[in-house]
Amino acid sequence: MYPTPQDPASGVFVEQQVQSLRRAGVEVDVFHVDRQRRGAGAYRGLRRELQREVDRVQPALVHVAYGGVMAALVTSAVRDRPVIVHYRGSDLLGSRAEPLFRRLVIRIGVLASRRAAARASGVIVVSKSMGAALPERAASGNVWVVPSGIDLDRFRPLDRRDCRARLGWAPNKKHILFPAGKARPEKRYGLAEAAVGRLRATEPGVELHTLDQVPHMDVPTWINASDVVLLTSTHEGSPNAVKEALACNVPVVAVDVGDVRERLTSVNGCYVATVTAEDLAEKLQIVISAGIRVRGRATLAEISLDRIAERIRGIYAAVLDARAGRPS
Repeated sequence: MYPTPQDPASGVFVEQQVQSLRRAGVEVDVFHVDRQRRGAGAYRGLRRELQREVDRVQPALVHVAYGGVMAALVTSAVRDRPVIVHYRGSDLLGSRAEPLFRRLVIRIGVLASRRAAARASGVIVVSKSMGAALPERAASGNVWVVPSGIDLDRFRPLDRRDCRARLGWAPNKKHILFPAGKARPEKRYGLAEAAVGRLRATEPGVELHTLDQVPHMDVPTWINASDVVLLTSTHEGSPNAVKEALACNVPVVAVDVGDVRERLTSVNGCYVATVTAEDLAEKLQIVISAGIRVRGRATLAEISLDRIAERIRGIYAAVLDARAGRPS
C-alpha cells in the first residue's frame, strides 16, 4: 500500500512514515509492490525485482511495511541483510467478517505473515494485542510494539461550524462519523447503523456519515464537523481514526479492539462499548447530550509522526547492532 495518482489515499500512513523517517535523518528508498493495480500478479517475479532493487540501492536493512505474502517472499529472498516486518492488523489477525472465499485468501496471508515473522530479524506490531498473534519466538524475540504515528499538524481542533459549512452539513443537527466505507465488512457498518437507529428514538435529528473515498487532506474537516466518531470494527491493530479524532479533541465511542481501550481510558468523554447496538447507542447518547469537546490531544504527544520515527530509527540501530554482534 502506497499512494498512487490513481489512488492517492492508499497507504497514506506508510507514506507519512517514510517522510518522517527522512526528517529523522534516515535515507529511505521506496520499492512499491502495487498489489491493488496488478492483483496477485504483483508477486510474480517479485524475488527477481526485489533482488535487483537491493543490488542497486545496497540498503543497510529492508523494512517491509505490511505482512502477508509479500513479507514471506521478502524474508525468503533477502538473507544477506536484516529484514524488519511491520504488522498492521488483518495481515496478522485475519478477518472473520469477510465472505468465505475472501476469508480463505486472508488466512493464506496470515500464514505467510507467521512464516515471515519467524524468519525476520525484527518485528514491529502496532498494538500489544497483535503481539499475541505472533508465532513463538518470532524474530528470535526481537519484537517491538509501535503504534502508527499521527500528523498532529494536520489533525488538530478546527471550528466545528466552519467545518460543517464547508461540508454542507446541517448546523443544528447531531452528526456521527463512521470512519470507513459501508462496503468493508470488517468495519461493521450495519452495527453502527443499528446503534444510530436506536439513538434516533431519543435524538431524531442525528445523522450518520461515512468516511468513504475522502482525500486524506480533507479528513480533519470531517472529523471536526462531527459530534462523535463511532468505531465498530471486528478487529483493528491501532486504528488511526481513533487517534486522529483524539488529536482533534473529538469524542470517540468504540468497541474494544486493538489498542482502543488504551487510548480512550484516560480521556473523559470517550467510551468503550460492548458489541451491541444497545450499548453503543447508550454511549452515543451520553456523548451527544454532553455536547463537549474532549482533551484527547494532550494524550498523543508520544505518538506524533516524528516521535514514532525516532523510535523506529532506534529499532533499526538495535537490529543492525545485533547483526554485527555489537551490544545495543
